[in-house]
Amino acid sequence: MKLTRRRFLGAGAACAVAALPGCGPSESSAPPEPLVGDPLETLRVRGYRGLVELPWFELDARGRLVTTAELPPGVDFHAHLGFSFFLAPGIDYNAAGSAPHYSFDCDADAECVLDLDVYMNHFTTERMQSALTSELVRTFLIGSAAGRTHTIPNLLAEMDDNSVERAVLLPLAPGFPFRDNLAERWLDAVAHCDAPERLVVFGSVHPADDAAPAKLRALADRGARGVKLHPTMQRVRPDDPRTMELYEVCRERELIVFFHAGRAGVEPAFMQPYARMAHYRAPVAEFPDVRFVFGHAGARDIDEAIPVARGRTNVWMEAHGQGVRDIRRLLGAVGPERVLFGTDWPLFPQAASLAKLLIATRDDSSVRDRVFRENARELLSG
Repeated sequence: MKLTRRRFLGAGAACAVAALPGCGPSESSAPPEPLVGDPLETLRVRGYRGLVELPWFELDARGRLVTTAELPPGVDFHAHLGFSFFLAPGIDYNAAGSAPHYSFDCDADAECVLDLDVYMNHFTTERMQSALTSELVRTFLIGSAAGRTHTIPNLLAEMDDNSVERAVLLPLAPGFPFRDNLAERWLDAVAHCDAPERLVVFGSVHPADDAAPAKLRALADRGARGVKLHPTMQRVRPDDPRTMELYEVCRERELIVFFHAGRAGVEPAFMQPYARMAHYRAPVAEFPDVRFVFGHAGARDIDEAIPVARGRTNVWMEAHGQGVRDIRRLLGAVGPERVLFGTDWPLFPQAASLAKLLIATRDDSSVRDRVFRENARELLSG
């Protein structure tokens, strides 16, 4: 892939504003009114630790938030390790150290109120947004202190606290000229960790890279189970001919395609068109034997994402970020067998997404078990 000034600046900007879910509310998407007559009375709590107000969480002797819910061992289909690109030094992913520092740290800001019935980036404060922007710049220049806590031991410990048996790790390939090999580094780290069977690593390649198909095959040879594509961050549409070529490799190697799907609501205007849901129609229609996951279930574009996914047996909706009401809507619109549990750890604690699922499925444990575990197990075994 030829490096140009425009591509370099685009990769840097993407890391700073689009590699992660949005960090502020969209002008065109106001928070919905609270659920009426909900027996839990409120879906707003003070910080992540405020989840102890719900009947399924408590703080243990270490002060850690843990679930007390009776759950089968689940699968988190949307997790990451620490990001480190370009000039930033590497991260020791198997190091045991301090507790994870979440990218969106609602407990560190006294003004933060966690609202479980809105899209995730609605609850962030200006202070949180400023801290996140600073950390993101460090991920490709000098290294992020928070990123050094996003390690395998910390992830496994939090999985144990939340009844999560396995997690799918989704790297990113923003298109830097060197050290754009996060997938390879994560594969190496997992291979040398204490519990490799609990972590499923996907690959990531940049569609504009002429060598992307060969790189994806090489990642599959090393054990990658799928590919993460981020149209906004990578500045390439899902239906771009270069991206469509990658689906041929996924068909050949039986790889799952995980998209960051839809707009988070705060991307620069020039990035937003890449992720419009209309661009996802051709891939899922022209590759019916390739399995696609819409990460964030379309994010702020959930209304457009549902018609694209509905009736498609090769599409799953990963629901991280969506509020309780929209998770219920997903279950009815595409069917509980097409919805996956994900947390976007370590941007957020796993308990935040788990709380939403527990509320949304409190009347049907069979639906809860399917979303929390069975759908992912079947998808990964297919």
